[in-house]
Amino acid sequence: MPQNLDAAAVRIWCALALEALGQEREEIDAINVYPIADGDTGTNLYLTVESAAQAVEAVFVAHETQAAGADGPAVADVMRSMAHGALIGARGNSGTILAQLLRGLAERIAAADDLIGGLRRAALLAREAVAHPVEGTILTVATAAADTARETPPDADATAVARAAYEGAKAALAATPGQLAVLGRAGVVDAGGRGLLTVLGALVKALSGEAPAPLASVRPAAPALTTGAPCADAGPAFEVIYLLEADDTAVARLRGRLDALGESLVIVGGDGLWNVHVHVDDAGAAVEAGVEAGRPYRIRITHFDPVADGDGAHGTDRDTAPPERTQRAVVVVLPGEGLADLCGAAGATTVLARPGEPPASGELVDAIRRAHAREVVLLPNSAELRHTAAAAVEQARGEGIRVALIPTRAAVQGIAALAVHEPERRFDEDVVAMTAAAGATRYAELAVAERQSWTSAGVCQAGDVLGLIDGDVAVIGTDVTATATAVLDRMLAAGGELVTLILGQDVPDAAEVGDQLERHVRDAYLAVDTVVYEGGRGSTPLLIGVE
Repeated sequence: MPQNLDAAAVRIWCALALEALGQEREEIDAINVYPIADGDTGTNLYLTVESAAQAVEAVFVAHETQAAGADGPAVADVMRSMAHGALIGARGNSGTILAQLLRGLAERIAAADDLIGGLRRAALLAREAVAHPVEGTILTVATAAADTARETPPDADATAVARAAYEGAKAALAATPGQLAVLGRAGVVDAGGRGLLTVLGALVKALSGEAPAPLASVRPAAPALTTGAPCADAGPAFEVIYLLEADDTAVARLRGRLDALGESLVIVGGDGLWNVHVHVDDAGAAVEAGVEAGRPYRIRITHFDPVADGDGAHGTDRDTAPPERTQRAVVVVLPGEGLADLCGAAGATTVLARPGEPPASGELVDAIRRAHAREVVLLPNSAELRHTAAAAVEQARGEGIRVALIPTRAAVQGIAALAVHEPERRFDEDVVAMTAAAGATRYAELAVAERQSWTSAGVCQAGDVLGLIDGDVAVIGTDVTATATAVLDRMLAAGGELVTLILGQDVPDAAEVGDQLERHVRDAYLAVDTVVYEGGRGSTPLLIGVE
């Protein structure tokens, strides 16, 4: 294991942090009571680090492609990519703060290869990003990590500095229930600080090869997340997050405007690109403020509590009886508007997953609530949503909804499951039938290569059409129809009864492509039926399912 924080160590750090947050996500979600008891801090931190890790891997892939045989990328470049990836993928209050911590660390590593200075700069930038810093939070833990690291001997290597930072963070985290009353009442430590400790522990392991002694279990004896949780009075109804292209002067004005609109304001970033996070009652006004400041995009709005909680704060009038719940519903995540319309017509509650913007756990919980059913089947249709979906299910169950998660990995599997859904069956029988239908559906998709790269099918060039079967590149071609035909032949070689084709809006002559593929299946495989759907805007070029 490397003893200093070089590029390889940063890469290992990212991978270990992502793995550790994946393992501890549920525990961290369970203690999330501040600033909003929405049970998603662990999931948000996982998704933030996932984006950072992807950015780091992209640096290494690009370097291997462009500079074969040369030394690896510089640590400064890798750290900047890590921080940038976290910035554009930051989720929630703690994820946004973590992105700023990584930015501060990257600044000092790039300038002077100084881990101690980086930790101090990280803690300072994070505090400056928060409109109203509160002690007993991730900010306190970050400051303690930096202060303890600064006490190491002048000749201490990066491993010793990281260990000191971890121990300082662990001690500060243990003290958070005494600093923040809501934590003390719930009997938990701060969730964001707990996540930061996990990230620092991964750094220690990346540098030394040994995991540091963990904090004792922090899961409360009873769930900390409940309707009417003891965190505070009813707060703002919406969480608003967006990326913003704007100059420093415009962002300074934006801080003042958003601070007057709501709370939990955090704005991180710099050099013209920012991540804005705020809790407000008027989500439209928060977005409008971003439009006036610059160009907001990747806008995410999550409703914290769309169901009336008894005080009429964000729900229906207390004199109006809520509609009776249906017995069962299906919530499905879909990559295109055409598919959303298709599944919506079949009675499902849909969540649209836009390119590069997977839904947050709060959006899935909102959809489960909107389904207004006693029993809900959730179809995430993406392996990347496994932790997000699990967090949403856990929260919904805490609200008294019976939820089953079927781990569908592609939209065609979700469509197959929805096709056999029968609400008249017993819940368990229905879930088993839907799971079997999804599991019996092999899936593939076509994508366009963005750059030259090594794949399991050989070297591809930018612009090549890639045929992925069950997530792995199996065919490389230059034409959509020809590549899709090759993929279909490979899949049908193992047998099949029904082929599902979902064509994206951006495929040239999509109708003709669909006709040609349907004709090929009909001519070459006499016993196989084919159905063709329009994926609409936001869908990948082509999704294929074989049942």
